[in-house]
Amino acid sequence: MRHRKRVQKLGLPKEHRVSLLRNLISSLVLNGKIRTTENRAKALAARFGRLMNLVQRKNTVEAIRLLPRYVNVAAAQKKLLDEVKKKYEKRTSGFTRITRIGLRKGDCARLVQIELI
Repeated sequence: MRHRKRVQKLGLPKEHRVSLLRNLISSLVLNGKIRTTENRAKALAARFGRLMNLVQRKNTVEAIRLLPRYVNVAAAQKKLLDEVKKKYEKRTSGFTRITRIGLRKGDCARLVQIELI
């Protein structure tokens, strides 16, 4: 059942939101850290935690099959399975760190840096 499952909508239609989070996850995996707004970073951290649990807990074939739901760049998928998975073998949660870095000049949105720990 779906009771009390919270979805951060980010003011976007579903397809746009899913695409945005896939692109943010790909950028985070490839670059190690990215700059974005606070709400997007919080949604990204939650989704990345679920992704890491999938990669760590499932056997490799199932993880490879389900990876395109979270990451749409082949290089990011490869790096996730080869490097990032090994880096966080003993960690069960808390894969990212969010640091506030100020306000965006145009609309005063809170900017943060989200990075892999």
